[in-house]
Amino acid sequence: MHPSYTSFLCPHCRLPLSVELTFHRNVDWEAIPGSPGVWRYRSLIPVPDKAEIISLNEGGTPLIRSRKVGDDLGMKELLIKFEGLNPTGSFKDRGMTVGVTLARYLGFKGIMVASTGNTSASAAAYAARASMKCVVVLPKGKVARGKLSQAILHGAVIIEVEGSFDDALKAVINASLESRELYPLNSFNPWRLEGQKTIAYEIYDQLGRVPDAVVVPVGNAGNISAIWKGFKELKEGGVIDALPRMYGVQAEGAAPLAKAWSAGESTLTPVESPETIATAIRIGKPINWVKALKAVKESGGAIVAVSDNEILNAQSALARFEGLGVEPASAAPLAGLRELLKSREIDRDEVTVIIATGHALKDPETAASHESPIFSAKSPSEAVEIIRGLVS
Repeated sequence: MHPSYTSFLCPHCRLPLSVELTFHRNVDWEAIPGSPGVWRYRSLIPVPDKAEIISLNEGGTPLIRSRKVGDDLGMKELLIKFEGLNPTGSFKDRGMTVGVTLARYLGFKGIMVASTGNTSASAAAYAARASMKCVVVLPKGKVARGKLSQAILHGAVIIEVEGSFDDALKAVINASLESRELYPLNSFNPWRLEGQKTIAYEIYDQLGRVPDAVVVPVGNAGNISAIWKGFKELKEGGVIDALPRMYGVQAEGAAPLAKAWSAGESTLTPVESPETIATAIRIGKPINWVKALKAVKESGGAIVAVSDNEILNAQSALARFEGLGVEPASAAPLAGLRELLKSREIDRDEVTVIIATGHALKDPETAASHESPIFSAKSPSEAVEIIRGLVS
């Protein structure tokens, strides 16, 4: 077993390690073969050549130009990277295909994750694909039904722990120090993030240039650092000359990174009992906080916090003006973008990409909570009368 694939945390500071690629020559981007998806970039994903790829055709998600929301904001070009169209409905599939591929190659019997929901759904699906066991630790009563139902459907063993996601993650980290049968696949495992960095590769492929700004929802803070890593690798490989600014958005009830950023602090004060309607980012002690702060600082970006009401308004705007159904955490970048435009962190003439990380059906209760006109008809003829009244 290659020791680096099972080394996750620094033995001194206990923070997550990183995977670094060395470029001995420029990458021939035009020569990269294959159809759209994560494994198109296999030459830039450090997985052994002999490993059997465990895939559900993840990645290759659309980069959609805004037709209405961007205009309303006075923006020249706003694009939405819709990660909700991955196989299990979230960006987590990008990392899980790499993580489960490694777990099987290394001879583990199964995988384990802590989750606010999306990770559990993805882990369960990819473990099933690989004929491996999946153990999921969840904060009891704090996971959206759509996500929990996916983990159940795919046959995961579920452990509900009293407390928050941070308590669930602590259990997985501690178990990983003892178990050699279950491979941990939370974002403290840097190999999982090697799949998530492909979001950057795809944005460049689809847009044909580097955007000026990328806005990302932040929970455990692995994704924003992974996307930044992807763009940096493109530059180090001689593919691009410029880099985007990275912006993170947290919900006010779970915003330790935003508070640290606004206060100019280099340390993190955890939120002990995080609360927000955006369950995917309801995390009070993001384990990748150092990586996230570094990504934002290096890129010249910022981290902001938005209210639940702003998130719901953004969710409604994306659905009703763009036809994009996203879960609340995925709407946070649009809510944050409004604030970033007001503070002039982002200019309206700049090309901006927001990352919509998960599908609306991940959280059907919140999706159904939005107001919409509903009429009752006792017969088909009465329904026809209502229709006539609506179009007259």
